Amino acid sequence: MSSISVASITVGPVAENCHVLFREGSTAAVVVDPGDQIDRLSEFLLGLGVSCEAIILTHTHFDHVGAVAPLAAASGAEVWCPEIERDVLANIMDFVPWPGFGPFESYEADHLISGGETLQLAGLEIDVVHTPGHSPGHMTFVLDEGEILVSGDVLFQGSIGRTDLPGGDGPTLLRSIEGLLTAYPDSASVYPGHGGITTLGAERATNPFLGGLTA
Repeated sequence: MSSISVASITVGPVAENCHVLFREGSTAAVVVDPGDQIDRLSEFLLGLGVSCEAIILTHTHFDHVGAVAPLAAASGAEVWCPEIERDVLANIMDFVPWPGFGPFESYEADHLISGGETLQLAGLEIDVVHTPGHSPGHMTFVLDEGEILVSGDVLFQGSIGRTDLPGGDGPTLLRSIEGLLTAYPDSASVYPGHGGITTLGAERATNPFLGGLTA
């Protein structure tokens, strides 16, 4: 049984999932995609008995990064951002596609990732996999020898990421998902950026968007 815990909280007006990764018994955690509501996130971490040691981003759409700057300031944690999307994080309000959201504080990434890295953070080993299609620099984070996938907005329970935002591309997204289905076991738990937790096997068997990938 894995010693890695994943705790999730849904934040913000578009119900984004922020995931907190930590080893059982440890007080150090990695926060993935702190999207909004810094006060709720801080209370959530306090309730878990952990502190934020690092912030890692699957991608930089506003609903996934709205609380990056305040969480980094409050915790002292450094931020790992997809290299292709560093300018979005650094100028976030220029990339909010609809009125009425924000304002959000921009942030200059401390570290850039492009895929293929293995991050050693908070006692965790996190493989970084480039999975573009929803956004150009989108990453999936893989832990526990492929048994835990933090998929951001690539793969959802019963659905897949939208591709109608700037930089989105449907065929590229499907290739990214096919790569995950090929590389990791059906037992892998998938923690998406929206909606419920699922497994690769469940999505292979039932996701209506993946029929051409699951033969």
